[in-house]
Amino acid sequence: MDLFQSLILSIIEGVTEFLPVSSTGHLVLASGLLKIPQTEFVKSFEIFIQLGAILAVVVLYFKKYIQNFKAWKNILIAFVPTAVIGFVLYKIVKQFLLGNSLVVVASLLVGGILLIWLEKIHKEKDSDVGKIENLSSKQSFMIGLAQSISIIPGVSRAAATILGGMFLGLKKETAVEFSFLLAVPTMLAATGLDLVKSDLNFSAQELSVLAVGFIGSFIAALLVVKWFIKFIQTNNFFWFGVYRIILAVIFLFLLS
Repeated sequence: MDLFQSLILSIIEGVTEFLPVSSTGHLVLASGLLKIPQTEFVKSFEIFIQLGAILAVVVLYFKKYIQNFKAWKNILIAFVPTAVIGFVLYKIVKQFLLGNSLVVVASLLVGGILLIWLEKIHKEKDSDVGKIENLSSKQSFMIGLAQSISIIPGVSRAAATILGGMFLGLKKETAVEFSFLLAVPTMLAATGLDLVKSDLNFSAQELSVLAVGFIGSFIAALLVVKWFIKFIQTNNFFWFGVYRIILAVIFLFLLS
């Protein structure tokens, strides 16, 4: 992988990480189009550049939540299921699922149908939770279980968390914001685990590729997170569902 390819992938990561469209699916598709082989380093790169996206959330929400201990308690409770499941299944996911195009296609398709279905049946109520700190421990844990499904490439961590949150009684904007914040411990843990497993055995050229990826994903995510919060205040997830289905069809066409 060269620096230009690193920049392209990092921008794709930053743009798609917090949208319910699957950043992993986009990275797999982009890697195929750019003729980037799915080596162990590329798989590590795709995990590492999530750190840049995390930093964007930290920068945007630091002041609002730095002293909100009740909110962080709920975020950490939600993190537990993914942490346990991710650690136990780490080798299986990286060896058999990450980079598997057929798994990505199926996940994109099913996730798109679910997003469209959600918009057909879901009606936000005045009684729905409007603040993260007002979530119960049970609700937080169940959202974490929903997020853990996203270890399957193509599912989308954001989609799983947002859908889970809305079904469990969160207002739409609150579910989106919770998804942003839950990404911080989740992606830190995923990146840290991968770095430990790789023994930090990177060449100087690979380190430069990682640096470009980090910066690119940070800038892209910073812009997208701001936009998404404004977008979701007056729009819904229907077109994200349609987009996922179209992307799955494109995937199938390229694979055939």
